[in-house]
This record gives sequence, C-alpha cells and structure tokens, in this order.
Amino acid sequence: MMEKKAVVVGASPNPARYSYSAVTQLQKHAFKVIPLGIRSGKIGEIEILDLRTKPALDNIHTISIYMSAKNQAEWKDYLLSLNPKRIIFNPGAENDEFLREALDKKIDAINACNLVMLSIGNF
Repeated sequence: MMEKKAVVVGASPNPARYSYSAVTQLQKHAFKVIPLGIRSGKIGEIEILDLRTKPALDNIHTISIYMSAKNQAEWKDYLLSLNPKRIIFNPGAENDEFLREALDKKIDAINACNLVMLSIGNF
C-alpha cells in the first residue's frame, strides 16, 4: 500500500497552533506529513517547507488548510496544481469560492476539522 501524503498549509512551529497539532496527529496516524508555511522552523523532526517557494510535490492525498480565506488567494492555483484527492478547509479557513473550484476539478473538498476527523477515525 502506498503511504498517504498530507500537506498542512499554514504550518507553524508554535506548539499552541492547531496546524502544529495537525502535523503531529497526522504523523501518529501514519501519514507522511509535509508542513508548508511562511514561518521557518520544525514540528518535531519535520522541517516546515517555505510555501513561498511553491515546492514541487507529488502524490498528495490530502491538503489541510490552516490559513484564512484572504491569505489563500495567493496560493490557490499552486495548491490546486498539486492535484490532491481532497482539500480540508479547517475552522477559520472556510473559502466557498476555493471549495467550489476544487469540486469543479473533481477534488473532494470539505469544511471540516482535521483534528476532529482524526480523533473519530473518519479522516
């Protein structure tokens, strides 16, 4: 079975942030996690990749967004170009326009909480 890759957008090295918890919980659930953010640092042993460089990524299963809608516009085309199977807009990141665009591209897009989904086993 191929390892599922999850990208956490808006990743922060601050342990108080939900994006930090998402990265650690995804790891515990055996996902290969790729944190993307504009703040450099690490989450555990994982280096946060600089979102501004739009790194080349492939075989992405899920993109989990922790960034307000107004801050997503700059990255929307890049994130869609990663061709994920699913995009999760976490609380505070809801973006109806981006969600519709993803659905139009046959990407499963939902407003949900990554952490709740993992905790109840429906991620």
